[in-house]
Amino acid sequence: MSNGVSPMVAYQQAIDLDGFESDEAQWQVARLLQRCQQALHEPDCAPGTVAGVYLWGPVGRGKTWLMDCFYQGLRVPARRQHFHHFMSWVHIRLFKLTGTPDPLRALAQELSDEVRVLCFDELFVSDIGDAIILGGLLQVMFEQGVVVVATSNQPPRQLYADGFNRERFLPAIAAINLYMQVVGLDGGQDHRLHPGAAHRRYWVADPRTPSAMPKLFDQLAVNQSTSTEPVALGQRSIAVQQQAETVMWCRFADLCQQPFSAMDFMLLCDRFAAIVLSEVPGLSGRQRPGKIARGTEDGVERVLAGDRQLPALSPQDDSVRRFIALVDECYDRRVPLYLEAQVPLEQLYTEGYLSFAFRRTLSRLQEMQLQRFCDA
Repeated sequence: MSNGVSPMVAYQQAIDLDGFESDEAQWQVARLLQRCQQALHEPDCAPGTVAGVYLWGPVGRGKTWLMDCFYQGLRVPARRQHFHHFMSWVHIRLFKLTGTPDPLRALAQELSDEVRVLCFDELFVSDIGDAIILGGLLQVMFEQGVVVVATSNQPPRQLYADGFNRERFLPAIAAINLYMQVVGLDGGQDHRLHPGAAHRRYWVADPRTPSAMPKLFDQLAVNQSTSTEPVALGQRSIAVQQQAETVMWCRFADLCQQPFSAMDFMLLCDRFAAIVLSEVPGLSGRQRPGKIARGTEDGVERVLAGDRQLPALSPQDDSVRRFIALVDECYDRRVPLYLEAQVPLEQLYTEGYLSFAFRRTLSRLQEMQLQRFCDA
């Protein structure tokens, strides 16, 4: 629902009323988003005449906040989604369109019938299946007149940079550069770290003292019935320490070291208003080389390639990927995540193949230690 406020007005109000610090880089982006919004609101605005915006930069520079200001002020049909959510929807729809001639074009037509604007938060591609789909889908979406405004931590040229069969994704990069204005936002400071009232949601376990988690769970689940029954999640279940109506407490190994997906974390955030995760280990680890076997099947065609060396991986990077996805989902949905770990927050993941992706995770966990996280 539109609030009728333009991005520049919203930004000025945030400075005047909410204590935001004026940032020239953010001002420039607010102006760009306002011009895009105004063009979309013109009575004679025809599909295909308005360029989208691809907003990239380091964590905590205000990309998501500015995009949300743009989205909330729109007076045309629009959808705002975390990129993981959008891709989950795409996979479901493509499965239902099995047998349809040119299913990507059919999907793009479906989108253009529903919305004029799509807003994506945290556009990041790491999966070969997503890369292949996006290689064609973005092009036909733009051709159908869908305007895309997206945030990312990477410029388009770096998306899926080390990915297998990256040439399948290059059409998506070309489409982004053709149909979107690519803008870097780096005001030099992480605004998530600005001072605010503290609200502790991270503990370092001390073997000499009792865990803080039982008392914390009791506080979060006050006046609720509790159980140690596993939490059902589709055809699988999560072993828990305790669960209540609005809060779940489980161990890191039972959530992040099991074959759960970003979709599963979406379902958890649908169900619980808070999640407690204990026994979180230090996530850095000794790296080892990996290989893709000869004749890998990518789900579309057989890739007849020789052995290919992958970037060095840690044995626990799969669980780190799940942890990153969990934090992203909790942050995007404003579901507080309470953690008890073996190491201080700043030492949780200090090196490894996922260091770039984990910068966003660390910044988001740091903001979760402030009261304003749940007030936003």
